[in-house]
Amino acid sequence: MSSYTPSTITRLPLAVWVLTLSAFAIGTAEFVIAGILLDVAKSLGISDGAAGNLITAYAMAIVIGGPILTIYLSRFDRKTILMGLMLLFTIGNIISATAQDYTVLMISRVITGLAQGPFYGIGAVVATRMVPQSMAGRAVGQMFAGLTLANVLGVPAGAWIGNAYGWSATFWAVAVLGILAIAAIARLVPHLAAMKVEPVGEQLKAFRNRQLWLSLAITVFGWTGFMTFYGYIAPVAHHAAGLSDVAVTGLLVAVGAGLVVGNAVGGRAADANLRRALFGGVIAMIVSLLIVGFSTGNVWTFVAASVVFGIASFTNVPSLQMRVMRHAGSAPELVATANISAFNVANALGGVIGGYAVDDSSIGAPMVPFLAAAVPLLGLALIVVAERYSQPHAHPVSKVSVKV
Repeated sequence: MSSYTPSTITRLPLAVWVLTLSAFAIGTAEFVIAGILLDVAKSLGISDGAAGNLITAYAMAIVIGGPILTIYLSRFDRKTILMGLMLLFTIGNIISATAQDYTVLMISRVITGLAQGPFYGIGAVVATRMVPQSMAGRAVGQMFAGLTLANVLGVPAGAWIGNAYGWSATFWAVAVLGILAIAAIARLVPHLAAMKVEPVGEQLKAFRNRQLWLSLAITVFGWTGFMTFYGYIAPVAHHAAGLSDVAVTGLLVAVGAGLVVGNAVGGRAADANLRRALFGGVIAMIVSLLIVGFSTGNVWTFVAASVVFGIASFTNVPSLQMRVMRHAGSAPELVATANISAFNVANALGGVIGGYAVDDSSIGAPMVPFLAAAVPLLGLALIVVAERYSQPHAHPVSKVSVKV
């Protein structure tokens, strides 16, 4: 059994890519329901709105259940935790695949969602502990690349499987991804040297830090613009830019590719200068959304601007996560999971804003990009406040030796 320390690593270890695979599976499970929503509603004899509640239930499981579950799991070996969470994820998808009624399917989505927040939060900390501090942003970015790839590959593939073989087959396919992730974690992710586990009361003291709350608020408001537009990109593209349904599918793939590029750029930017990465990422999102809003009169300009939006938006993911983790104190995994909840609060808020615009005839789809650009302005203001009052000594994620 060999051992090494993160300081000896010059490139991302294979174990980080295993976390990417896991994030890909989880991201596919989260978003694929949108592609099979109508089939689920028809099959179970429920309304489209009721089927849409499956998305809400999943998000609420992340927001509420994630931090609570993370507190409980913090006492266990990190590798065991990751395997256990992927097992819970796989069981949830198997139940979804075999569900014959709405209630069981709803419960299965809650079970699956419970695994997501802790896995992303704990996985992000594990990723940073396997590399030198100078590569922490890239490690987090690489893990979250799985989420971006899920939008490019997983969701379209899952929707195709559902349309061809029924929506149950989609969940079976995602369950297989979960099994592959469990096997890869068992084989390739090292056992990290034990971290000191603080009592629950001590962990919760991390939330006394004003900078932490500012960081979480920056995530909420800095990220809301993404889902406000991305969640309603199809109606904007169709009604405002005049794209056909087939063209919208191609647009989603192109924007998804932009998300992958942005995530990679964001990881390196966060490592180079976190402060500049935060400012630059949010400003880039705002500017790109304004360009999208003004480009709806020309199809090709609109497509190009939307791809730029994808790149600009996902440059924010590593820096938003890293800023929170720098102010985590003695509860890095709990705080990282809380930030996943913050991302999902932003997703919910963006969905409300975008949905209001699309359904209100006095506003309409063409205004969605402009509304999406407005909320991140508050996030930008919060960054200014947070940086002005930031403490001179943040708490970096600790580095310890690992064994394989």
